[in-house]
Amino acid sequence: MNIDLSGQVAVITGVGKGIGRELVSRLADEGMTTISVDISQSDLDAVADQLSAAGHTGRQYVCDVRDGERIRAIVAEVTKEFGRIDLLVNNAGVAGNGAIEDLPEAVWDFAHDVNLKGTFLMCQAVLPTMKAQGRGRIINAASFAAIIPSVGSAAYASSKAAVAHFTRALAGEVGPWNITANAYAPGMIPTTLNHFAELPQEDQDRLLDTLSIRQWGTKEDIANLICFLASDEARYITGTLIDISGGKLATQFPRAAYEMAAANGQYEK
Repeated sequence: MNIDLSGQVAVITGVGKGIGRELVSRLADEGMTTISVDISQSDLDAVADQLSAAGHTGRQYVCDVRDGERIRAIVAEVTKEFGRIDLLVNNAGVAGNGAIEDLPEAVWDFAHDVNLKGTFLMCQAVLPTMKAQGRGRIINAASFAAIIPSVGSAAYASSKAAVAHFTRALAGEVGPWNITANAYAPGMIPTTLNHFAELPQEDQDRLLDTLSIRQWGTKEDIANLICFLASDEARYITGTLIDISGGKLATQFPRAAYEMAAANGQYEK
């Protein structure tokens, strides 16, 4: 399969670190002009340096995804310069953890404003351009928490579940213009947001025991999915939430398979 994204324009939010940074790099490697959106100028400068070192060009914009006016101004500038926007990846997100009984209202609002409202505002802004060109791909970051929430993650989980359902509604509205909209649910991908790989080994083992593929996912795994969904190879996939979690809780006790394999001398931890 030859995924050809050359000559296209991609807008990616939350590019400062981790998955977002990887997405910019990978999409640029695939021939896309990348429009990086982040709240941190220093992180955007680092993105620009990384792209330049790899021989790529792109644009970087400081923007809080809760700021609709700023978003619309950026989209207008990008559309004027390049004449198109082929891909939007809403990667920007925040955690917002805490027990419901004690959860500050500000934490609840922040999680929903960034994760959900920010996604809505970005999607709304790019739609006129995508409709005019008769094609587009919108990919929204949800989370495995949108499928099964964790204790203490009500704000985060509800915002990400809302992103998944928003994406389905969006897909239904934009189909006539050959625009697809999908969400993806990462599982155990160590990032600066979750610090999975920095936990004590006992805690890491407890988390890994929930996975059918008992290893951490990588930023590259997410980038592979994004490139596929951005391509014409995925033209018939829309309105779905794609679980990219290594088979987290696909069965009640995934660790049992590893214990059985170890007992038969077929697996060594």
